[in-house]
Amino acid sequence: MKKQFVYFTIFCLAVLVIVVSGFTLRNGPAEPQDCMLVDRDAKIRPDYTDTVIPPNIAPLNFIILEPGSKYLVKIHSANGKAFSVSSGSGKIKISVSRWRSLLKANRGGQLFFDIFVKDERGRWSRYPRIENTIAKEDIDSHIAYRLIKPIYNYWRSIGVYQRNLESYKESLILHGRSFKNGCVNCHTFLNNSPDSMFIATRTGDYGSAAICVNDGKVEKVGTKFGYTSWHPSGRLAAFSINNVRQFFHTAGMETRDVVDLDAAMAYYSIEEKQVKTSPEMSEKDRLESYPTWTPDGKYLYFCSAPILWEDRHKLPPKDYDLVKYELRRVSYDIQTDQWGQPETVLSTDETGLSILLPRVSPDGRFLLFCMCKYGCFPVYQPSSDLYVMDLQTGDYRRLEINSEYSESWHSWSSNSRWIAFSSKRRGGLFTRTYLSYVDQNGKAYKPFIMPQKDPTFYDSFLKTYSVPELITGPVKVSHKVLGRAARSPHKIEVDMPITMATPAGVSEDTEPWRKL
Repeated sequence: MKKQFVYFTIFCLAVLVIVVSGFTLRNGPAEPQDCMLVDRDAKIRPDYTDTVIPPNIAPLNFIILEPGSKYLVKIHSANGKAFSVSSGSGKIKISVSRWRSLLKANRGGQLFFDIFVKDERGRWSRYPRIENTIAKEDIDSHIAYRLIKPIYNYWRSIGVYQRNLESYKESLILHGRSFKNGCVNCHTFLNNSPDSMFIATRTGDYGSAAICVNDGKVEKVGTKFGYTSWHPSGRLAAFSINNVRQFFHTAGMETRDVVDLDAAMAYYSIEEKQVKTSPEMSEKDRLESYPTWTPDGKYLYFCSAPILWEDRHKLPPKDYDLVKYELRRVSYDIQTDQWGQPETVLSTDETGLSILLPRVSPDGRFLLFCMCKYGCFPVYQPSSDLYVMDLQTGDYRRLEINSEYSESWHSWSSNSRWIAFSSKRRGGLFTRTYLSYVDQNGKAYKPFIMPQKDPTFYDSFLKTYSVPELITGPVKVSHKVLGRAARSPHKIEVDMPITMATPAGVSEDTEPWRKL
């Protein structure tokens, strides 16, 4: 009888061990007990603290920058199963499935990280809880961007890529190696859709062109598109023609600089396969750039500045640092193909700054733009900050999310609740993609860097992210198809209604990066 009792007790203990072990395996290691409380926040990188995150974002993996022999993070919220992640190096890599389940169960709620660190003596310390908010609204599932080395003339290895923000999967849209190491430049999408886009290509072997993808159909338009914006109907696209030149300063936070020696705007009719322009959108004595349509297609916003020099061959031209762009708009009737008279929305007399890169939110409520001391190229301007204008009132303000470095190249999500933008805030050299939640009142919340599977990824990644565009899904046309289009001799021949000066000594064949 005693033996049976002993056997039964051993059996029960074994079952208990198995159950506890299984619970630990499913939910991670148990929370340490008898911890010393630390009265300061734990140092982590990237800084995923006190921000608002999408409910469909990939796990925010990070590294704990505190000395220790073992690390543990408990991740929990009001609903769903809490779980823990342990590490011997401080790198916290979070289970995708558990992360998704927790965020899905807590839309609009809070997400907590409890951080524990074990020292060399075996003593555990507990740091103050990290708290983030899970938004109710999703971010668009994908983002497209250009990767380029931060060397002023390195254009032989440039590609446009797309990233699934719900995971870490990155795939190629088009690379310059597909057409003899040509330059892949501006890319733009119709209403955040991956099914319709323009992507510009430039090469001495195949010429300058715009690859048009429209509902799966791929065509090569035989002309140079600069900054481009689809009309929301999908029937046409406005674009700028820019004669951009790069030059250098001997000192300063940023030694590179850019000037637009000449610029104008035009528009391409998808149905007519024809390029047109109008005096209302392109004046001979002004520089026009950065077109963007309102969601109803009734207005085109753009940036405009006076040409302050006569000699368009001299670099840099006289008074280049006095050029400041104002924000204008012009009405358009797509049924009659008629333009109204341009009007100034925000003048440089009022701001004292150069206004660039206007983008209207898809709900039509807000206009996001950059302002910097002068010029046309905010990524090379440390003074460049993000501003938002309420289009119902005309009031504008500087966003709280700016840093001491350049903020630029921004886009809206399709639901108008998220923005993606480029920032040099991690040291001033490399642009990285940041995401920020924008509420219905236009308030932008603390941005966070696009998450990576390896939390130390950005410490050694030596390329910059440029022109991040949020899209609702992946581009389905393969890079091979786009590459064949870039190489193809077959293209839509168009007559440009604008002639512009070309600086002496500049060859687009040998220096395609210089001209936009």
